[in-house]
Amino acid sequence: MPKDTDSDDSALLPEGLHDTLASEAEYQAEIVEKLRQCFASYGYERVVPPLVEFEESLLCGPGHNKSRSRNMFRLMDPASQRMMAVRNDMTGQVARIARTRLKHSPRPLRLSYSGDVLRVRGSQLRPEREFKQAGVELIGSDSLEAYVEIILLALDVLATVGIKDVSIDLTMPRLVPAICRGLGLDEDRAALIRHALDSKNIGDLENLSGEIGAISRALLSAAGAADKAMAIIADLALPDDARNICDELARLLARLKEVAPDLPVTVDPGEYSGFEFQTGIGFCLFVRGVRGELGRGGRYLVGHEAEAEPATGFSLYLDSLMRAVPEMAAINYIYCPFGIGLATLGELRVQGYRTVCGLEAVADERAEAARLNCRYMWQADRISKILRG
Repeated sequence: MPKDTDSDDSALLPEGLHDTLASEAEYQAEIVEKLRQCFASYGYERVVPPLVEFEESLLCGPGHNKSRSRNMFRLMDPASQRMMAVRNDMTGQVARIARTRLKHSPRPLRLSYSGDVLRVRGSQLRPEREFKQAGVELIGSDSLEAYVEIILLALDVLATVGIKDVSIDLTMPRLVPAICRGLGLDEDRAALIRHALDSKNIGDLENLSGEIGAISRALLSAAGAADKAMAIIADLALPDDARNICDELARLLARLKEVAPDLPVTVDPGEYSGFEFQTGIGFCLFVRGVRGELGRGGRYLVGHEAEAEPATGFSLYLDSLMRAVPEMAAINYIYCPFGIGLATLGELRVQGYRTVCGLEAVADERAEAARLNCRYMWQADRISKILRG
């Protein structure tokens, strides 16, 4: 028996994928454009990398390695017979553009981007497998002010789309590895400690003896408000490399107090997941009551070894962002009966109305306007509001 092509089964989509319809899709596009304009106002130039690249190109960027390829959709390029992959993050693509196409452009290089990413699996906090990503990268400077510019831009761009009361959580992904190296711990024990702190597993930390046990438990208790965290960290006897990392964070916090004194800042010295590729301070952006972080950023390296250059940036996730923005204002659709003049239509559009034109004469124009979900109609040479029952 032939399959019914009109069956509801044809509307089913794979888990983690969905259609975005009508006003929601339009609002999302409007939000993305506002983000782009804000990025541009800070001097960040837009780049548009392709959705699909050769697999090795995507895997050589920051934060990408062979293990992470398991979360990438892969396919064979019929033209070159080489493996390609669909991007699951755009930061690495921007880094590739910076170190190749824009290798000789003056530094610091300011680039912005937006586009869709696709992942094989979602996460508990982000079950969506396809979502839009937008962000900026400041490439070629390792100064404290690069952090400040990126964080202030993140706050400003969120305010531009109506998101207030943003908080920021600062991380030091290199701190725990630096402590473990300084204390001479082997790789297995260092990995256990890093995982316990990242997952906030007090049970595993209680069983640690000696200096590393005391330091680890103190770091876990430090997670929270920045002032409390830094007071606890200041009392710890840390190896030199670890102390330098903490001192850098202290300088950044002092600078943020100067430029954004009302910004709520927390510190999580043990958080590591999602920041594995970063070489400096990382951060996450949150809004109370919204599932998942709005975005995350930090410092990393572009390129390899001697040719590597520092970069600082952030990415915003549009799925979380859309849960945080104010509700979209109602769209003023106006029904224009068949035969209305082009001049009148143009004037209505200039006034901000969206014209829905009748394609043939109807007996009851008001009923037709209501059927088409128009809030207004053009009647007797004036705008008339449709009253709904």
